[in-house]
Amino acid sequence: MWLVLGFAYVSENLGWLTFTTLPADQMGSFLEGAFAPLAFLWLVIGYFLQQKELQQNTEALRAQSLQIERTAHQAAIQTDRMVAGEIYTRQELFMQMLEHVRAQLGTIAGLLFISSQSSVAGEGSVTPEQQAMLFAGSKDDPHLFPRELLTVHAQMDDDDKAYALFYGTAIRARHSNNFSETFEKLLRQASDVDNEGMLHDSLTTSAHGFLYLLIQRYRALAPSELADADATGTHVDFAGQTSE
Repeated sequence: MWLVLGFAYVSENLGWLTFTTLPADQMGSFLEGAFAPLAFLWLVIGYFLQQKELQQNTEALRAQSLQIERTAHQAAIQTDRMVAGEIYTRQELFMQMLEHVRAQLGTIAGLLFISSQSSVAGEGSVTPEQQAMLFAGSKDDPHLFPRELLTVHAQMDDDDKAYALFYGTAIRARHSNNFSETFEKLLRQASDVDNEGMLHDSLTTSAHGFLYLLIQRYRALAPSELADADATGTHVDFAGQTSE
């Protein structure tokens, strides 16, 4: 349209013969003025095209950012699920192990109980028949012997006798140290699989936990040759030897 208007202007006002005979400086001035609006128009069009392209790039970057955010969110969810799954698996394994360790602690407490309360080997009045019944019952109730020891301790009014219940002999010291060391390992495992400490609290407030606290109290009073688990050993070889 601009070229048509320019053509009409030259035809009507100058004539093509006159136009073609214009001096070079006048011809240049005319063409400069004639095409200046086109140059300005091109500049404006280029500006809007560039603005549109920048807007499109911005939208693309925003969409890419949202996609990255969604991907990161999904990755975080997947990570949380993996962590939760790992924790659940570790807790399941811990609960399976817990039953065996409770039974082990019950047996150790039974040996400690018999060492002091047996009418044959200790100073107590528990007969072999009663011992057999207690051990039979402890198979279904691993807290049976810890409760028996707690009851015996509660009935004592002499600190020396209470101390002797756990560290009166080398054998009792070995059983007490074995119980203490095993229970502490269990507590560490519980802390590893439960950050909130619910398993730890449950263990320490059980009969096993209360017995452990009693043993720790008297262990602090025992001489090093009895308080040190490395010195006493923690396991019994029923052939007559002790082992660590």
